[in-house]
Amino acid sequence: MLNKVDYKMQAKALKLPTKMIVNGLQTAALSGKTYATLNPATGKVLAELPAGSAADVDKAVAVARQAFEDGRWSKLTPANRKKFLLRLASIIEENALDLALMESLESGKTISDCINIDLPETINSLRWHAEAVDKIYDQVAPANDSSLGLIVREPIGVVGIVLPWNFPLLMLAWKIGPALAAGCTIVVKPAEETSLTTLRVAELALDAGLPAGVFNVLTGDGPDVGEPIGRHPDIDAISFTGSTDTGRRFLKYSSESNLKEVVLEMGGKNPCIVMDDVADLDAVASHIGNGAFWNMGQNCSAISRVFVHKDVKDRLLEKLAEVAKTWTVGDPLEPETRIGPLISKTHFDKVSSYLGGDGRVVAGGKVFNGTTIEPTVIEFDRHDGKQVREEIFGPIVSVIAVSSLAEAVSFANETEYGLAASVFTADGTQALRAARAIRAGTVTVNCYGEGDAATPFGGYKQSGFGGRDKALHAHDQYCQTKTLWIDLSSSNGGF
Repeated sequence: MLNKVDYKMQAKALKLPTKMIVNGLQTAALSGKTYATLNPATGKVLAELPAGSAADVDKAVAVARQAFEDGRWSKLTPANRKKFLLRLASIIEENALDLALMESLESGKTISDCINIDLPETINSLRWHAEAVDKIYDQVAPANDSSLGLIVREPIGVVGIVLPWNFPLLMLAWKIGPALAAGCTIVVKPAEETSLTTLRVAELALDAGLPAGVFNVLTGDGPDVGEPIGRHPDIDAISFTGSTDTGRRFLKYSSESNLKEVVLEMGGKNPCIVMDDVADLDAVASHIGNGAFWNMGQNCSAISRVFVHKDVKDRLLEKLAEVAKTWTVGDPLEPETRIGPLISKTHFDKVSSYLGGDGRVVAGGKVFNGTTIEPTVIEFDRHDGKQVREEIFGPIVSVIAVSSLAEAVSFANETEYGLAASVFTADGTQALRAARAIRAGTVTVNCYGEGDAATPFGGYKQSGFGGRDKALHAHDQYCQTKTLWIDLSSSNGGF
């Protein structure tokens, strides 16, 4: 592995993208306006990017529509679409270090996570969906001898993709993989805080041979670019990952325009249940640390609430405090760093406001440079108050004692969200009963995670609806289902 000096030197040598991609061309905003994208670790300007507007959205949607209607992508054979996507994944792999450095510089994510998690998972996701292209079959419906019912899948059309800032590359892959595999053309709006890697991947897509107009990227803020995408009458579907408040707005935009389909993956207040029969509390604490502190807690599926049986509560708190100390705070370009800055000063102020309150700080609680919060464990006596009710989106986890699994499950479901959950117990039957009872889209048993590329990801309640990311299920939201009913009766010349 490169040492920290090499990472910093390579970062300085990066050539950062500064143009949007529309119709296969690098382009400035039609207004000529730009905005600065910053390094959250230093506050310094990384690049000036085009500040798009509704006029840029109109232009990008028009070329995406033309590219869809003329069939340059939608009418390619599945095998040919697969070939292009596999080539894109390989080119991304060839450029993985540069992309990891860009991601770390712009998002504050640690370079170790970018290199070891985000880039491999991005590449794997694209390859998985590419390989699925020619393996998803249409169907023949059961009918009578004189009829034939065909159920065929067709690409939905032009898709608007609106990305979050916490996993820019990975969320891009989760969405463009199935959308492009289905034959759709796309208009992507990355988060204004983290646009560089999306722009670079769009450039690499052109190198991979994707036709012009198929993969378009617009940079800018929500009101000027996101809302026009949400309201555009010639976009057929929106796939959005981000906050619940913004997701509500996309539903409103759809209802007030062309009723485009909307797929939402939004917030979470994810519970973790630990019972008194677990064999290895060290392993449990390690899983909780990964779930709570990974990516500085800026993860919609992060463990935010731990409900632990009262008989092992004190022991678990001791082990969580030990785990928290192993999450080194520092410069995200240093390989040993596990906790870097939060995405922005605004977000830092919001997250740090949760450090107060009635809880007892067991570990952490310190802040650094107005950018960074160390991993923090807080014990609460009751499941009450904003720390245990609201999504924090930072490296802060709340711990509450319970007397039974039933009480823990009841608390787990006391939330407006339902994205993810974890259950730790040696009793397999009880684990499965709890997993079935928790209202969340992903429940892990004796581990923390989100499954793999073959398992769908999405939530219940206000964590989202309309479809799923990952797995074959992700392809459904980018397709229309059409029934063809064919008369085979003898009255039409049959025998």
